[in-house]
Amino acid sequence: MIEISMDDVVRRLAFDNPWWDPANSSRPYGSLPERAYFRLFKELVSNRAVRRAIVLMGPRRVGKTVMLHQMIYQLIAAGHPANSLMFLSLETPIYIGIGLEKFVQLFIDRFKHETTGSLTVFFDEIQYLGGWELHLKSLVDSFPSIRFVASGSAAAALRLKSQESGAGRFTDFLLPPLTFAEYLKFIDKEKSLIREVYGGEHVKYEAVDIEALNRELIEYLNFGGYPEAVFNETIRRQSAQFIKSDIIDKVLLRDLPQLYGIRDIQELNRLFTTLAYNTGNEVSLEGLSKSSGVSKATLMRYLEYLEAAFLIRRVFRIDQNAKRFQRATSFKVYLTNPTMRAALFGTLETDDKSMGALAETALFSQWFHDPVFVSNIYYARWPAGEIDLVAVDSETQKPNWMVEVKWSDRPIKDPNLVKHVISFWDKHSSVDSCTVTTRTIEGQKSFGPHVVEFLPTSLLIYSVGCNLLRHKKVSALIRPAAVGDSSAKERDKNLVDVS
Repeated sequence: MIEISMDDVVRRLAFDNPWWDPANSSRPYGSLPERAYFRLFKELVSNRAVRRAIVLMGPRRVGKTVMLHQMIYQLIAAGHPANSLMFLSLETPIYIGIGLEKFVQLFIDRFKHETTGSLTVFFDEIQYLGGWELHLKSLVDSFPSIRFVASGSAAAALRLKSQESGAGRFTDFLLPPLTFAEYLKFIDKEKSLIREVYGGEHVKYEAVDIEALNRELIEYLNFGGYPEAVFNETIRRQSAQFIKSDIIDKVLLRDLPQLYGIRDIQELNRLFTTLAYNTGNEVSLEGLSKSSGVSKATLMRYLEYLEAAFLIRRVFRIDQNAKRFQRATSFKVYLTNPTMRAALFGTLETDDKSMGALAETALFSQWFHDPVFVSNIYYARWPAGEIDLVAVDSETQKPNWMVEVKWSDRPIKDPNLVKHVISFWDKHSSVDSCTVTTRTIEGQKSFGPHVVEFLPTSLLIYSVGCNLLRHKKVSALIRPAAVGDSSAKERDKNLVDVS
């Protein structure tokens, strides 16, 4: 049997790093625009004051590999020698079985680098190397002057291993699916549909043409969660095949079974299909067990796996007194990317009966990049009413804002449709803002001492995505805010503050 030679590995490395050759003008992914999150990622990679490896994680096809290449060319443009940067994808067959330190040594030997030099090494799809977290931790300790950046799509394993073995050595960076604001910018309609109004401390956004903005929201729900689907007309026409076969199936049929030893793949697939169909709605363990045919014990494990893989997110219930349930047998489920539902069950139209749930899913997904913030969001339900999203302060355990999502203009015209919201607000003086979404109408209404903000759903979805990035700082990624940090509280409020 012929063994793979190191000469072949070195030649492959040269192929994967075209910038090493001054005569090679090719630029992988050079025509694609930057994600809005690239600013934060660039700042994190460029900051060498903290000696940590950066682990870029997220669902499949959200642009991680593209972001790595864009970072490389940004560093070159900033004056870093091209031969001080190395990229390799551990999904490449010829690299299988080679340890990370061997690659670093090949890189150093090829260009006769000093081990104390300012080098940057990018490992793409790092989860394909067994025990990657131990290898990467060792590299951080052995080569403190080298910046290591890793990425991967098997997010469940990445996050688990990063937290277990990389404490103090790794900084996680989560790249979400495309936000609605990014989608509008990518199709060059953000400026024509959204106007910024500066009033006081915060920026307020207004819709220039709410009907046109709503049409783009429908397009976003159907196709816009993945950058490739935005720019490639062929993928848009075959979105079901692209998203289901190349994204969902790879996670359900390959990533999760390999990670957790799942034997009954069809059982997992049935469960995910059920959850996807019910996105934005309350489900129960009993109901899921019956509809999917999965036992409750197995069901709990599968839910954790799907959530760890960033396919779904569970949101738990509080009652009218904002008290959580010790045994949560019911919860809401949200797809992390609403486009997955359209791929599985067909595209949506404006008046589709599922629009309310999908709009709610889209709103929730805009917070995807901030898992700490999202963990403090609940839904309230009691015999007389339900509120879609309620933020509970992590320190005081009291609600501080709430959102009721409607794909209709009726709530602003009929006070009876918001009386359950006012009832909840009457019980909780800690709530300082409430937004009820509409289809097209914007305005405010007073209900006794309470002023409810009515805002078109599409505009709020846009605003949340913008506010999240506007207030996101790299320092929060390196050092999470302490409990009770007033700046963190103000940031969290701003994530829904559109006034």
